[in-house]
Amino acid sequence: MSYRPTSLRALHEAPFDTLIDVRSPSEFAEDHVPGAINLPVLDDAERAEVGTIYVQESAFRARKIGAALVARNAAAHIAGPLADHGGGWRPLVYCWRGGQRSNSFAAILGQIGWRVDVVEGGYRSYRALVKAALYDTAFPARVVLIDGFTGTAKTDILAAAAARGAQTIDLEGLANHRGSLFGGMGGQPAQKGFESALADIVHGLDPARPVLVEAESSKVGERVVPPALWAAMRAAPRITVRAPMAARAAYLARTYDGFDADSARLDAILASMTRLQGHDRVALWRGMAVSGAHEELAAELMEHHYDPRYARQRSRDEDELLATIDAERLDAEEIGAIADEVARLLS
Repeated sequence: MSYRPTSLRALHEAPFDTLIDVRSPSEFAEDHVPGAINLPVLDDAERAEVGTIYVQESAFRARKIGAALVARNAAAHIAGPLADHGGGWRPLVYCWRGGQRSNSFAAILGQIGWRVDVVEGGYRSYRALVKAALYDTAFPARVVLIDGFTGTAKTDILAAAAARGAQTIDLEGLANHRGSLFGGMGGQPAQKGFESALADIVHGLDPARPVLVEAESSKVGERVVPPALWAAMRAAPRITVRAPMAARAAYLARTYDGFDADSARLDAILASMTRLQGHDRVALWRGMAVSGAHEELAAELMEHHYDPRYARQRSRDEDELLATIDAERLDAEEIGAIADEVARLLS
């Protein structure tokens, strides 16, 4: 049987026990329905082999070899990850477009006696739902931004507000990037994967409550904020956090792994700023990095690089200022107190 979800919420609330993505590992890694498990009926090499035979030799031979590979891989999944499921287990299966891969696997599962359905249209129908949610319709909740100069602990405040029950979206967490030159936290997800993770949060929002989002540009690292959310962010009121330079520098020095973990990467980033900041200033910064003067380096970067850019951007914005919160230390206790105030403002 086929199942065609009409919305992301309907897909997540569908009465199935396990969502199975039978596409290849590389397809799954780029993007998949959140919560799905990957049981590929063709791995990447096998998929390439069958495709080559289809194009260069014959469709019949490709289907015959593909069927043998699918049967072998399905047998391994049934004897392995699916071995403990009882007769009442109900899976939902999808591939790229709801075609041979998912239907072949579903047919085998159905012969065992499991009540299995296939997503009509496969991953492509799911992707259309993501696009509709993030590109084609207005954002479903009122957005409030947490804003402030670099080093004002906005990400930690966002997390603390979420722990206090506020409705939040952590774009930097979803994008695996802190949104600055030093913000890389490892490899970023693919754009589609970033959007799937975001859409998974969006469909669960309560439209009657505001959602707190950290003020960002339209890109977080290399990931682009989808237009529905970006439009809501541009029109959103702000809660601005202010703190002395010394407190901000100390916060950055103890928070950003990039200052300590990878000296070569830090030096390369600083060297890349020569065109903007000049040889003398960048040489000074590189010397600070080598000597371990991380707080002094952070203060220099904010004074000469980040703060001027923030000030220029804010001078162009005419959005509503909901509140300004002054901080002194930006330690854990104060971040918690700021989060309390933010949660109160959102209620």
